[in-house]
Amino acid sequence: MKPMHSILAISIMLSSLSFTAHASDDKRPDHFQGQASETLEQALANLNKFNAQLANIVAKGQLEPADMADIHQLTYTLEVALAKLNDEIEELKDVLEEVHKGSEMMQFERVRNNAERYLSTSQKILKP
Repeated sequence: MKPMHSILAISIMLSSLSFTAHASDDKRPDHFQGQASETLEQALANLNKFNAQLANIVAKGQLEPADMADIHQLTYTLEVALAKLNDEIEELKDVLEEVHKGSEMMQFERVRNNAERYLSTSQKILKP
């Protein structure tokens, strides 16, 4: 009886959601909205929180349909957070390149300013 209960719960959950009509890059319909990651700090917080949720679900061993629905939904927030982290790392690479170029040209202020910016952002990513 438990599998039927899980299927019923998933059906109710899915029927209560509003599905959007547009498809993503890989032609999958977007049917969940991931939580926003507008800043690096928010992206890192979402990664920590939703990674923990994913870890808890898969640690159960035997996955059930309800677990798959939960995993499916939380991956949207993880994808948004990873996209923000990727954007931040791309920008960080550019800032580090400014440090590199400034050091070649002995441009002390350019190096100091960009190094401080680089270190400030990278410390947020490396923070335990």
